[in-house]
Amino acid sequence: MNLRRLGTVIGIDLRQRVRSVGWYVLLGIFAVVLLTLLTLSFSSFSLSDGGNGWFYSLVIMFVLLLVLLVSPTLSGSAVNGDRDAATLAPVQVTLVTTTEIVLGKFFAAWISGLAFLVVALPFLVIATFAGELNPAVIASSLGILVLEVGVVAAIGVGVSAIVARPVFSVAATYLLVAALTIGTLIAFGLGGTALRTEQTVTTRDVDWNAIPVGCDPYLPNDATECPSLEEIGCTTTSYTSEMPRFDRVWGVLAANPFVILADATPPTYDAYGNPSDLFSQIASGVRIAQIPPEATMSYDSCTNASLPSDSTEDRIAGTVPSWFVGLFLQLVLAGGLLAWGIARTRTPARRLPPGTRIA
Repeated sequence: MNLRRLGTVIGIDLRQRVRSVGWYVLLGIFAVVLLTLLTLSFSSFSLSDGGNGWFYSLVIMFVLLLVLLVSPTLSGSAVNGDRDAATLAPVQVTLVTTTEIVLGKFFAAWISGLAFLVVALPFLVIATFAGELNPAVIASSLGILVLEVGVVAAIGVGVSAIVARPVFSVAATYLLVAALTIGTLIAFGLGGTALRTEQTVTTRDVDWNAIPVGCDPYLPNDATECPSLEEIGCTTTSYTSEMPRFDRVWGVLAANPFVILADATPPTYDAYGNPSDLFSQIASGVRIAQIPPEATMSYDSCTNASLPSDSTEDRIAGTVPSWFVGLFLQLVLAGGLLAWGIARTRTPARRLPPGTRIA
């Protein structure tokens, strides 16, 4: 592979995008939507302590959402679009190899997707300086976001080299992105509810029918007509219900781009051990899903002592992160599609789909 030829392919593809008026319109619409949404969100989160962390994480998540919606259009017709316009064949007869053509279009699509991150950069700077954010949160979230943009670009370019028609390749790219985002959530929800287990719940409660009106057995009362908690007595009931087993299917969420971004970011908690940003909220939800439900549960309201409540930070202690597994699966998918696309684009071709334009 020649880096100079690769750079030439990247430069040509980027110049074609820059000359398009629609490209600037798209970036402008993105900036306006981002400004409107985040102005409202910043005003809302500024009312509470630690709201700046929520604001920053919301910016990153929203940028990722917009990239997932736009990148398939930018990369889903990178190769077959040139073939359809009869501009791919003249490049193939030069010294540029097929690998350099496909990889060059991939890097060009990646850089184009990062343009949305550049547009959002002023908002990120404001959110960073508005509050005391952990530098590790900023570095890891931006790094994962850049990688996710590259993964989507690789999927789009790979599919565009495999599928002959631009319309079908863009649609296929959207379906793959939807499978990673919405599809994993659907599989998680349906799989967890389909795999159920029985749970027995035993409750011990006060016999409220034996308590005179105006008496509270949990509060000290000097009135002689108010019986004590020991005098009232308690009733015990037990019932069995089915609980979903999300702990058996939580692994499907590992490949979700939003879960990868949230799980790879160092968690931040408030003084009570609860998540203080959107990253920690999503990551803690996935971690809690790893915990299997207990076979038996018991509640005793006959004692005057309050039941201890564990914080989210305490509940997820001992669970394992999954972002690196999901990112590895995404890289395997993207790399496999690019390799397949290179094989389908290589010339001379032994077989072409019917109606494929070659010059």
